[in-house]
Amino acid sequence: IGGCLTALVFLVDLVETLRRFADKADVTFMSMVVMGLFKTPYLMGQILPFIFLFGAIFSFTQLTRNHELIIVRAAGVSVWQFLAPALLVSFLAGVFIVTIYNPISSSLFKRFEQLKTSYSSGTESLLDVSEDGLWLRQGTPESQSVIHALQADGRATILRNVIIFNFEGTDEWIGRIDAETAELKNGFWHLKNAQVTEGSNPTVYHDTYQISTTLTKTQIQDSFANPDTMSFWELPKFIQVAEAAGFTAIRHRLHFQSVLATPVLLCAMVLIAASFSLRLTRLGGIGRLIIVGVLFGFFLYFASDVSRALGLAGNLPVLLAAWIPTIIALLLGIATLLHMEDG
Repeated sequence: IGGCLTALVFLVDLVETLRRFADKADVTFMSMVVMGLFKTPYLMGQILPFIFLFGAIFSFTQLTRNHELIIVRAAGVSVWQFLAPALLVSFLAGVFIVTIYNPISSSLFKRFEQLKTSYSSGTESLLDVSEDGLWLRQGTPESQSVIHALQADGRATILRNVIIFNFEGTDEWIGRIDAETAELKNGFWHLKNAQVTEGSNPTVYHDTYQISTTLTKTQIQDSFANPDTMSFWELPKFIQVAEAAGFTAIRHRLHFQSVLATPVLLCAMVLIAASFSLRLTRLGGIGRLIIVGVLFGFFLYFASDVSRALGLAGNLPVLLAAWIPTIIALLLGIATLLHMEDG
């Protein structure tokens, strides 16, 4: 099942990439294939819970149809004993996905994002956040400005403790500007308490000062690090640094908690599959139960999207928004199996 879904995901994504870059003469077919290979591990990580769900449904249904489950139950083995190995394997697989597979897939996805940006516009990320603060780059081939700030608001449109380094071309320094704050307006930065130094000339103080820019709020926000391109191990440090610089990093916290919930989510998928598949053939309705199980998988997907949207909007705590779909699936699977086993 996993191999078939991987091939299907790769082909669908390749078709989408071909459509997107159809008008780019410098992007070859092999380049798009390479991009697809870089992106596929990330896409597989997104559908892994459903791979476990469908795989478990198929396995349990075969056991039910072949009456192997009847023999196991007649030997006195409870459903919990029967499911224990599958749950253990699912949990260990989840730990492997979080600790090893996720760093690899996120690294490849980061490379995909770099190639996509390069082929689309020829420019790279404008913004970087480090322990030294916030760095922004703006300008044209004729002149460049590098903006450094110790702190920023959540959207990086109001900067504090600002230093702007001005260059002619890409490497010839022509001056700097030190300012208390810099606010991004429509087409310019509005600086307060600015000290302007140009070449060897004396520093000039300005209560307010303006410098033109081509940057927009959307460009800055889009340049902020995509959490999908960061590994599970990198996220805690990045969240700490980003919040110290003034960013909320809600997306990164939500992504980190979602990745952390993966082992439990895979176990919940096994329980849901068992609830819809472990039923004696003589009771009938197995096909209908499998369809319901598949529909539940898609319901969980949409529930995850809704929960994530509420978390990003601040209507739900990040921890709750990330774990609610997993907890619901886990409790529903346990409750259904308890009812089938003891009810």
